[in-house]
Amino acid sequence: MIPLADLLWVCWYAAVAALGVAATALALLHLLRGRSIATQLTVVGVATVLATVSGIVVITFMMLLNDHDQSVVLAVVTASGVIAMGVSVMLGRRLVAANRVMVAAVRADPFHAPRVRLPAELAELAGELDDAYRRLGEAHAREQALESSRRELVAWVSHDLRTPLAGLRAMAEALEDEVVTDTGTVRRYHNRIRVEADRLSEMVDDLFELSRIHAGALRLTRHRVGLDDLVAEAVAGAEALARAKGVRLHGDVRHGLPVEVDVGEMQRALRNLVVNAIRHTPGDGTVEITGDVREGTACVTVADACGGIPEADLPRVFDVAFRGETARTPGGGAGLGLAIARGIVEAHAGDIGVSNAGPGCRFVVRLPLTT
Repeated sequence: MIPLADLLWVCWYAAVAALGVAATALALLHLLRGRSIATQLTVVGVATVLATVSGIVVITFMMLLNDHDQSVVLAVVTASGVIAMGVSVMLGRRLVAANRVMVAAVRADPFHAPRVRLPAELAELAGELDDAYRRLGEAHAREQALESSRRELVAWVSHDLRTPLAGLRAMAEALEDEVVTDTGTVRRYHNRIRVEADRLSEMVDDLFELSRIHAGALRLTRHRVGLDDLVAEAVAGAEALARAKGVRLHGDVRHGLPVEVDVGEMQRALRNLVVNAIRHTPGDGTVEITGDVREGTACVTVADACGGIPEADLPRVFDVAFRGETARTPGGGAGLGLAIARGIVEAHAGDIGVSNAGPGCRFVVRLPLTT
């Protein structure tokens, strides 16, 4: 039985020796922090063996072991240390190989998570990288689509601005040079100049609104309002256009459907949909606006009699300046009305869609209900 005092001294000196080895190993690991994991694991294995051997040496110096016992312990520790260092080297090589697989996957274009089995940490990193690359790809696709829309917008707006400006210039020159002198023609020219000026002003307003939507600068001031009141205001603003074209407007919106929206912006979105429907409905046709609750959301449906949209064009109806085979807004601007409506609805955490139904199209706006 070893006396307690001697046992405490053994523990003390063994701890001091082990701490000395550990301090040396930590300093070495700091110097080798930029080297391979295999090298650092080898250092850890060697340090473990040396810490154990140092304890044996302390016991030997304190003469608590005879020569036979000392030889046996040193042999066992040495054999264990060699095996431990071998395991450390093998583990390091596996980690290096897994790391090389990850590097090769990252350098590949496009990136795909390696199919080989990786250590848990590297597998988690591979999964996160896969998600990051997927999001980057989606963002790049959106950026390309947006850039394409911008180019298309510039082309359409340039065309739509050039046409009324050319007419305005021609009429102004005719009036200035007194080519036109009779009262009726002069009055008609003045009226046409005013109409074209209003059209240009509307186009500029639409461009400004769309730029705010795309820049994320659309600031909403929300108020609780009934869906029927919103639709009623939108219909009232389009009644004059409907009467002028001979189109009938029918509205049937369920009462008591509260929504929290920016009243002015949402009325603009709904008005754009109603005006779009009137413009593409032939005379003596009907545009129906209905509102109800579907699957817990407030829905507004605008159905026209335009004859339908080609199925291939349906996914692009809300794109900036898209017109398809037949313009969705002939004579009514740069084709921005539906794009603006979608931007406003989505800013309210809603969604908008279109489908062919009956004699024409059905646009559906879905908005969260206010509890």
